[in-house]
Amino acid sequence: MITLNNQTGICINISMLESLLEKRREVELVIVNSSTMHKINLEQRGVNKTTDVLSFPLKDFANTPLGSIVINSDLATIKAKELKHTLKDEITLMFIHGLLHVRGFDHECDNGEMRREEERLINRLGLPKSLITRMEN
Repeated sequence: MITLNNQTGICINISMLESLLEKRREVELVIVNSSTMHKINLEQRGVNKTTDVLSFPLKDFANTPLGSIVINSDLATIKAKELKHTLKDEITLMFIHGLLHVRGFDHECDNGEMRREEERLINRLGLPKSLITRMEN
């Protein structure tokens, strides 16, 4: 189940995103603008700039939420236009990336496990290039 906190006017397809969750797991999805994401990034990570997606995993105990995923709607809109795909696809790509982080994957220090899992999920949904693949180019 996804608990949605949409602080923007964009439409979110919750059912598609929920199809990516493991049974009986919950995640909070927060949709914010660039200014709010900048503040969150500075407060939580000490990074003084905005970013596209942030993940905040919780301890993995039975029957607890996986964590929170925060998506920047402004950057999602820009990236979707730049790459000529839909905003829905871009939000879904960002959600997948954040979801893998709350599940414990880390592309900055793994041996490609997160990239492979991200590719598996985006191929299952017929989405464009993953965030990790885009970062490599």
